Amino acid sequence: MLYAFDRALSRAEGVALVGVDEAGRGPLAGPVVAAAVALDNKRSIRGINDSKKLSPRRREELFCLISRRALAFCAASSSRAFVDREGILKATFAACRKAVRGLEKKLGRRAARLIVFDGNLEIPRLGRNQKTLIGGDGKSACVAAASIVAKVTRDRIMRRLDAKYPEYGFAAHKGYGTRAHIAAIKKLGACPLHRKSFIKNIV
Repeated sequence: MLYAFDRALSRAEGVALVGVDEAGRGPLAGPVVAAAVALDNKRSIRGINDSKKLSPRRREELFCLISRRALAFCAASSSRAFVDREGILKATFAACRKAVRGLEKKLGRRAARLIVFDGNLEIPRLGRNQKTLIGGDGKSACVAAASIVAKVTRDRIMRRLDAKYPEYGFAAHKGYGTRAHIAAIKKLGACPLHRKSFIKNIV
């Protein structure tokens, strides 16, 4: 169904697609990550779906399949400091631009594509044809693939950072505002990973 949507959109627009999505806009800590994915519609990947509907194990499995079967993919991030300095929306768009441009370098001459972005706002200063798609990670295969790549990439980052700040439990909650995470912030104070603009009412 998701691949059928992509094939129909590609035919209607007369161009191949690149899916773009992000992970980590809402957490209290860590970076925001975006991913851009160009799929090979002749090599469909069974089970691709909105990353939020998949278990962590299934996301990892699909990430491996995407890395092998996609034409190309790229993930990029904006740091916690960037989020605090510029705001989460600008940080998200900056990560999206980096991901798309990184993907285009990998695609080379095949880069003339329509950017399909999950949401209702176009990515500013991208200079590429775009289509916004609300709920795109549940409608489009390339956007769903981007959601998986972004989520798995960010989760891996947060697990690595957990080793540096184990007392906060980042490996478990990935920086989201769980009860345990908020309790840790109140007890220990903020660490360098925390978004100061997000925790004003906690510390």
